[in-house]
Amino acid sequence: MGVRAPTVEGRIRSLPDRPGIYVFRGACAEALYVGKAKSLRKRAANYLGTGHEPRIEAMLAEAEELEFVLTDTEAEALLLENNWIKRLQPRYNVLLRDDKTYPYVKLTVGEAWPRVAFTRRIRRDGADYFGPYLPGGLARKAIKLVQKLFQIRVCHIPIDGGLPRPCLYYDMKRCLGPCVKGLTDREAYAEAVEEARLFLSGRNDPLLRRLRRAMRDAAEALQFERAAELRDAVAEIEVISQRRKLSSVAGEDVDIFGVRVQGGNAAVVVLVMRGGQVLDRRELFWEGREEVVPAGLLSELLPQFYDRTTFIPKEIHLPMPIEGSDALVEWLGDRKGERVYLRLPARGPKADRVALAMRNAEMAWRRRFRQGKGRFAGVEALQRHLGLPEVPRRVEGFDVSNLQGREIVASLVVWEEGRMAKGEYRSFNIRGLPGQDDFASLAQAVERRYRRRLEEVGEMPDLILVDGGRGQLNAALEALAVLGVEETPLAGLAKREEEIFLPDRPAPLVLPRDDPGLQLLQQVRDEAHRFAITFHRDLRSKKRLRSALDDLPGIGPAKRKLLLSTFGSTKRVAAASVDEIAALPGMSAKQAAEILAALKA
Repeated sequence: MGVRAPTVEGRIRSLPDRPGIYVFRGACAEALYVGKAKSLRKRAANYLGTGHEPRIEAMLAEAEELEFVLTDTEAEALLLENNWIKRLQPRYNVLLRDDKTYPYVKLTVGEAWPRVAFTRRIRRDGADYFGPYLPGGLARKAIKLVQKLFQIRVCHIPIDGGLPRPCLYYDMKRCLGPCVKGLTDREAYAEAVEEARLFLSGRNDPLLRRLRRAMRDAAEALQFERAAELRDAVAEIEVISQRRKLSSVAGEDVDIFGVRVQGGNAAVVVLVMRGGQVLDRRELFWEGREEVVPAGLLSELLPQFYDRTTFIPKEIHLPMPIEGSDALVEWLGDRKGERVYLRLPARGPKADRVALAMRNAEMAWRRRFRQGKGRFAGVEALQRHLGLPEVPRRVEGFDVSNLQGREIVASLVVWEEGRMAKGEYRSFNIRGLPGQDDFASLAQAVERRYRRRLEEVGEMPDLILVDGGRGQLNAALEALAVLGVEETPLAGLAKREEEIFLPDRPAPLVLPRDDPGLQLLQQVRDEAHRFAITFHRDLRSKKRLRSALDDLPGIGPAKRKLLLSTFGSTKRVAAASVDEIAALPGMSAKQAAEILAALKA
């Protein structure tokens, strides 16, 4: 088919013999495809011929314009290409759709008083990211170690030194207390942050030298308590360093790729090997309109994949050669700080592992694309409808339940990575309200939830959903504003008409009932409602099981059981005489009179 637009063909013939990126654009300047090249002239000349894969043929048929940007090297072109693909989201490029996100530890070095936080997203926000952590629980253990060893804060509150007293973390020696003036200063806190950065980076040798020097200085200054703290920190870091050395000697750090392409859809599986053991398995998908060549898929996908992680393995094993491998190796080596190898194993255990990854990719393709639209349809629709900055991977939903204004409870449910995470559900007994107030109840639950989450995890969900309309939405928004995180995406879903309320839209959003984004919100909303009703029902059942005898002083389980087994019910106990109760073993006349007086009060 080839290039049809004369302007595109003429532009290709005039391209320079230099490294860079090129962008094919269609009608209304829409970006169709972004590519890179060691030589723009030679690479683009290939588009003048025929025999392209169906995806490229379809793109060329729509192309009306071609633009380019020069770089000094092919590796720079690869980085620029990756950034433009993320920004422009061209229809004919392979865009990474991941089945999961891994935990990282974030150190907000750009803030005046940096904090350490748990996150699953790497953002261009000036912070330092460390990870990924496999298994995921190691990320939270790392944060606790940073608190214990260096006393870096985890809270999300503004720091101006104006608080009257510090929180419990200061008393536990888990925070230096910058929130209270005089407990620490910027120099001491900055030194602790630098030590935490070295520790999280795995640079324990320079860290140990710093700590030992500080320990000697503290001892010479007769600050024996501080010297003892530093001694304990040195001992713990030495143990951790030894473990890391042993694990690095024990085996390889390798990512093994397998790919399956059929019918315009593709699945890629990555077997994640750390320390010689396969610790995890990742699935990546592409749903295209045209067939894509496996080698071309991998060449476009690998830069995106490693741009989203701070850990680059020593080796990457592929099932086939890919275009631009030299530039990829150079870019990966620059990021890792040492040479990275792309291998094409042909025999032996390494080839067996690649074959295993290929079989896993085959199974992933069948599971994903033989089940219809797949689980990404809902989140992608939500991102589009709600104008979210990224595809939401974690949605938290709230609902409130009460019985005529009494026994008010709120529920929280979590949807993450395509499924309800029931182990993370939470419930709240609403306290301190004079009567039934659903708005105030919801605000209390939202504030309690995220105040604690910011202290413990330091991460907000991608979307918060509340059951209700404009009133519930505003109540939740006010609670988030109190915590300083009102920028967190928030939506309300009202029953009956299934209208979606958003903070920045005066009118509700109404979607078709079969829209996958609406169906995802309904799933979360309905689960929050079910969980709230269940919790409320359990609470009422427990109250019904309580007897008036439970609240009587001096009546323990044994005497309560004796009274109920003798008289049959609390009502019959109240109808008995003092003599009848006093005749029971262990009962006195005085106690019998007190029981009757309390029951009849």
